Amino acid sequence: MKKIFKIIFAIIIFVLILICGFAIYKNRSNISFVQNFISKNSNTNISENTETEQSNIKKSTVSYNGFLHTNGSKLENQKNEPIQLKGLSSHGIEWYSDIITYENLKTLKDDWNINVFRIAMYTDVDTHYNSEHQGYIYNMQQNKDTVYKIVDMAIDLDMYVIVDWHILDDNNPQIYKQEAQEFFDEVSKKYGNIPNIIYEICNEPNGNDVTWDKDIKPYAEEIIPIIRANSKDCLIIVGTPDWCKKVNKAADNPLNFSNIVYSCHFYSGTHGNELREKINYCLDKNIPIFVSECGLTDASGNGNVYFDEFNTWIEYLNSKNISWVYWSFSNKNESSAILIPDYTAYLGGDNSQNAGNEQGNNLNNANNLNNSNNSSNLTNSNNNQNNNSNTNNSNTTPATNENTQMTPSNINENLTEAGKFIKKILKNT
Repeated sequence: MKKIFKIIFAIIIFVLILICGFAIYKNRSNISFVQNFISKNSNTNISENTETEQSNIKKSTVSYNGFLHTNGSKLENQKNEPIQLKGLSSHGIEWYSDIITYENLKTLKDDWNINVFRIAMYTDVDTHYNSEHQGYIYNMQQNKDTVYKIVDMAIDLDMYVIVDWHILDDNNPQIYKQEAQEFFDEVSKKYGNIPNIIYEICNEPNGNDVTWDKDIKPYAEEIIPIIRANSKDCLIIVGTPDWCKKVNKAADNPLNFSNIVYSCHFYSGTHGNELREKINYCLDKNIPIFVSECGLTDASGNGNVYFDEFNTWIEYLNSKNISWVYWSFSNKNESSAILIPDYTAYLGGDNSQNAGNEQGNNLNNANNLNNSNNSSNLTNSNNNQNNNSNTNNSNTTPATNENTQMTPSNINENLTEAGKFIKKILKNT
């Protein structure tokens, strides 16, 4: 009897062991299933989040586009996708830098959809005001400081920025070639291979005796290697004769450098189909064109505005994917200005104060990106000369106020008719 009891007891123990083992096995399977489910969904969420973050990077930003390069007559980004830059140019920073604030640039980027801002630094302007309003040749350090301040804000805002050696009255770029060499060497060393920076080495060569073959091309052949030594991948804009209208001359004898675009300037009240035909001539020869300055008025920058003619130009530029920059982001009392003359950057404040406290954060980001990247009809010539020589001259200084209270003033509430028109075009393209 005892023997039978022991056998029954052993069988019971064996069955219990089997049951426990099976339970443990099932439990582990369930745990594994839960772990796999969590892991799978976690990975899916991470993947989805990464894709969302990627898609949230605006295609207009430097973070997305990186260094720009030319491919024949086309401008492309680091992904070899076509890109069109659209934005605004300052007036001379000697007079109108006060309104170029961080808040205003941010509004232009976020609300107006600009992706490039041009810094027009006049070179040979010896005004009768005072040293604060003189061109670079007469006040080098202050002008450089202003350029650097605006460049740093643009970098922080993830925008492209054009550093413009704005010759005008000094009609031949050869006149201040040494100063240009020193300037572009310093700027390109300071910013290195940061993709935001675009260099415009001579704004508007002009005069009947200033030619592409004799003056402009030899000048560019000396300036470009200086920039390339410090910033090998940057885009460089080169001016063309006759206030950047004779682009065909450059097409017939182009520079032997990569990532070069040639500037063409138009004002819709003066220039029309004849100039567009010259651009077509360049494109047919695989010469890339960049409209680094354009306006709604005649070539003086003042007088009547020509909206329909400007629309014709924009339709043309968009059809060719040609980049363009509008003149000017200023409160100068002239028809082409974006802002009304009474505009000040700060309500109850002093225009000369600048709110750049937020800037600088993306300078490191730009360096990181750099590291990752490195793995109307034409008038006759004499009339144009008179018109163009007046285009960018200023005879007024911005109003200031001794009150130091700093409340940003909304540019959208202080637009001229030109400003409203250009904002609408930029937002809709």
